[in-house]
Formats: sequence, structure tokens, C-alpha cells
Amino acid sequence: MDSSQSALLLSRKRRNEDWNGERDEEHRPRKIPRCTVGLNNPAPFTDQLESVTTPYRRVSLEEARKGTPADRPVRVYADGIFDLFHSGHARALMQAKGLFPNTHLIVGVCNDELTHNFKGFTVMNEDERYDAVSHCRYVDEVVRNAPWTLTPDFLTKHRIDFVAHDDIPYSSAGSDDVYKHIKEAGMFVPTQRTEGISTSDIITRIVRDYDVYVRRNLQRGYTAKELNVSFINEKKYHLQERVDKVKRKVRDVEEKSKEFVQKVEEKSIDLIQKWEEKSREFIGNFLQMFGPEGALKHMLKEGRGRMLQAISPRHSPSSSPTRERSPSPSPAFRLPFFTKTSPPPSPPHPSSRSYGPSED
Repeated sequence: MDSSQSALLLSRKRRNEDWNGERDEEHRPRKIPRCTVGLNNPAPFTDQLESVTTPYRRVSLEEARKGTPADRPVRVYADGIFDLFHSGHARALMQAKGLFPNTHLIVGVCNDELTHNFKGFTVMNEDERYDAVSHCRYVDEVVRNAPWTLTPDFLTKHRIDFVAHDDIPYSSAGSDDVYKHIKEAGMFVPTQRTEGISTSDIITRIVRDYDVYVRRNLQRGYTAKELNVSFINEKKYHLQERVDKVKRKVRDVEEKSKEFVQKVEEKSIDLIQKWEEKSREFIGNFLQMFGPEGALKHMLKEGRGRMLQAISPRHSPSSSPTRERSPSPSPAFRLPFFTKTSPPPSPPHPSSRSYGPSED
């Protein structure tokens, strides 16, 4: 990697480190231009590299912060177990990589024998842990079979300038702090731990939810023998899974029924509102038609007036000239429906004829 790419990678790492830390809410991170800065190959192991014959001279902290010496980077060493490699490990290595402007990060990983003796049993074996660390983008070199306590010979052999680790005293191997002599020599540079995640926390989650993970793996096709589960527990887990399926179905039915009831309530509310609006409209129309001042009353008044006007005609004006009455009496005026007409005489019935002597 050339100097321009390393500078771009370093600036990006520093921005990421600043963003992950505390900052004011007003200051928002700037957008990063799209570029490809990732490595194509994992970090090499130390025993695979060529030996260096140039004399070793450790740089001081002031020189390292200034970016000198120019002929070589500052060699920073960080060690650990790195079991179940997670983001907390990666953040610690990122901080170690960004300590100085030009840093070569060496990571030491302890083997299974040391780890099991001093710390306890691991989930991943040593080869898996070596491989996980070598694929971290911040690592430049991996030391396999790293020692539990750093000796001067080890520091000189790997030409280490500074050791990076969190500042919490690490008591182990009969010592209150295995980095005490490193701190006294001025070679210790502290990093910050990532709260909320660690290998112990992940193992605690698995132990706490053991039944859930066993059932999960049984569903994925693992056998009870591979999971070290007895025959009775296997049947118990299968029964629990069936019960959970029934519970999920019941829960789904309840949710669907709640949604149905909610939709019915919404529709009923809409119907009630529409019915109220229609009822108000109907009552208003009824009052306009049949109320005290409604249209029907006006129609009846108008019809009554017209009937009275038709029955009782208007009187002739008083100023009109009077006519002389004829001396002959005028025939009586009768309404046509008050005149009685005599019915025509019906012919005599044959049986009512008299057969007596007729007059001559």
C-alpha cells in the first residue's frame, strides 16, 4: 500500500473513531467520498515474514506523535485471546492502529494451552482465533503462540515500540497487573473498551437462553448427539416447539380477530355518523314541509284563497249604471242541480190491464 492510500485509510479511520465517540449534536459527520480502501488479503503471520537485519532502536512517544522516523512506521503491539471475535475487539484494534500517524499494528494471540490454564476454556480453538484476527482490516501482522507476559526479549525480537491495551489493571498469572512493567518503561498506550459487548457477555447470553438455542439448532438439522442433548430433553424440546407453534397460531388468530373487530367498529361508527346526518337531513326536510311555517301550510292557504275566490265572485262596482227592470216578472233562477225533472211515465205492465167491459 502506498503512502496516499495509507493516508486516506488513516483519515477515514480517524473520522470513524471520532464519529463513534461523543460529539455535539449540532456537528454532523460529513459524507465520505466513495473509494475502495479495503485489503485483498489477510494479515500475514510473523513466522511467515522475512527477518529484519537492521538495528532496532525504539522511538519515543514524542517522535511517534510527530510521525518520525520517516524510514519506518511506529510498531504498536496489542495482544489478547480474541475468542468469538466481535466489534469490541475490532474497535480496540482500530484505536491501536490510529494512535500515531504512521502505525504498523502487530497483534499477538495466545494459544489454547495458555488460555485454558490462565483464563479458561474457549469456544473457538487457536487456529480459528488466529484466522479471525488476521482478517481484521486494521491488523498488519499476527503473532501466533503469543506469550502471556511480555518479556524484554520478546519486545526486542519483534521490534515493538509501544504496547496498546485498555488501562484497567489486568490481574493474572499471580500478578496484579501484567502490564505494570510496560507502564513503568513508558511503552504503554491506553485504549478504550467498548461497553455492552464482550466474549463473556456473549457466552452469558447463550447460557441464559440455552433452551432457545438448542431448539433453534434442532430445527436447523443438528442431531441431539451433536448438541449433547439426551433423548428425553430432545422430546421435551420438540414438544415445546409444537406448543409454541400453537401459541403463535392462537396469537395470529387473536390479532386477526382484533383487526376484524376494529374494522367493524370503524364501519359501525361511519354508519352511525351517516345515519345521524341523514336523520338530521330528513327531520329538516320534514319541518320545512309540515312545520308551522312549512311549505304545506302556504300551499293550503293559497288553495283555500283560490277556492273562496271561485265560490264567492267579486261584487260589481257601485259606480256602474243601473238598468231598468222590466215590468214582466223574470223567471226564477234555479241551479241546474236543484231542478227536479219528473221521470217519464213507464208503460203499463201487461198483467195490470183490465179486461172489463170497455166503454163504447
